[in-house]
Amino acid sequence: MKVLFIGGTGNISTAVSRMALARGMELWHLNRGLRGTVAGVQTITADIHAADVATALAAHTWDAVVDWIAYSVDDIQRDIALLAGRTRQYIFISSASVYQKPLAQPVITESTPLHNPFWDYAQRKIACEERLLAEYRATGFPMTIVRPSHTYDMALPVAIGGSSDYAVFDRIRRGQKVVVHGDGTSLWTVTHAEDFARGFVGLLGNPQALGHAFHITADTPLTWNQIYAVLGAAAGVAPRIVHVPSDFICAVEPALRGPLLGDKAHCLIFDNRKIKRVVPEFVARIPFHEGVQRALQWFDAEPGRKVTRPDTHRMLERIISAYEARPA
Repeated sequence: MKVLFIGGTGNISTAVSRMALARGMELWHLNRGLRGTVAGVQTITADIHAADVATALAAHTWDAVVDWIAYSVDDIQRDIALLAGRTRQYIFISSASVYQKPLAQPVITESTPLHNPFWDYAQRKIACEERLLAEYRATGFPMTIVRPSHTYDMALPVAIGGSSDYAVFDRIRRGQKVVVHGDGTSLWTVTHAEDFARGFVGLLGNPQALGHAFHITADTPLTWNQIYAVLGAAAGVAPRIVHVPSDFICAVEPALRGPLLGDKAHCLIFDNRKIKRVVPEFVARIPFHEGVQRALQWFDAEPGRKVTRPDTHRMLERIISAYEARPA
């Protein structure tokens, strides 16, 4: 099977690339070549947004194409124009943040309404999905939609502070305070990228997936307090959590309104029966404490990986200082 990933070197797509290769797929990446490559992948060095990308793809047809970096309807329009008649399947990476907020039903299925008035990122993903569905109905464009939720590998899942750097884990190790929204008892689902890959690779080239949307997550939600307790156990230091109401956090840091009120502040419990019907071998096998230990070992193996952004520390200090200085 000949597969193209547009992108392919991110937090989730790297794990998927490795598993696709292990399954014997002929895997290609289309990217600008700014990151390292995955051993065994063939690369088309091009910018998907550039006018000459059609030339770079002209010699190829595909069994499946996955766009990991499409964020707008314009991106979807471009992909349809480039790939109609040139691939047997097109997979759009959406997001579980598209699901209704606040939820009317506690367990999320793929039929849960798509509505997020808090986060423009989720709204753009919804618009992309709607454009693809319209194309599928009108022309049969062979699309599949996948909605990851909070998926981690070498990026640690945290509540406030971002998982793209080491700052929050660094604070835990140093005994500095960290922020958890609310009282930390809301339920949240974190999924290891390797588990996600197991479900995702089973969708590649799968005719039962055409025209459908799937989320792929672990089955066991944790409270945010439990998540931070596991992070602390891995660090060998009990985390000093400051519980702060979500509205207060967003008043101090308005940029967090979307990812918090439109996502992390809600309980997210997923029903994975649909992906398991289509990909019977899918099961989330990596418990959270094991995944965190893997990530910590990766960071500790090379100190240069422990990137801490000063902006992250300053943001956390602003929230903590404002909350602790509030009138009684």
